[in-house]
Amino acid sequence: MRIYLDSSVFGGCFDEEFAKESLRLVAEIKAGKFRLVMSETVLAELESAPAHVQNALADIPKEFIETVASNPEVEALQQAYLEAKIVGPASAADAEHIAIATVARADMIVSWNFKHIVHYEKIAGYLSVNLRLGYGSIGIYSPQEVVSHENEDI
Repeated sequence: MRIYLDSSVFGGCFDEEFAKESLRLVAEIKAGKFRLVMSETVLAELESAPAHVQNALADIPKEFIETVASNPEVEALQQAYLEAKIVGPASAADAEHIAIATVARADMIVSWNFKHIVHYEKIAGYLSVNLRLGYGSIGIYSPQEVVSHENEDI
């Protein structure tokens, strides 16, 4: 399964509220459970992050990472999200993450951004635009919804 992580997941590895699931997800990627679809956009965002956040990505074996770039198709889809007013211009970077993951045909995007990405109204908006423009559906989840909970009480 190919998953796209935005930079909030890497930062979440060092945030008390989000560390457990973020670290578990990174561990599952390292174990080969998921293939990481990594955008040049996330890499650029991580360049300004503290070294320990950058190292969360650096610890993932390269064979489990597929790097994708923005392109005119991504830019057009991002613009379609903005025109549909799913997010405003100030949140264009969030729309870009969804567009990159969609165009790259990732199975899901994983984020801790509950305001502009992992929110039921935003998800419905992104999926509506995707379907209208002929793209498939993409899952949009928080790490908590993606990681394995098999060793925990149900």
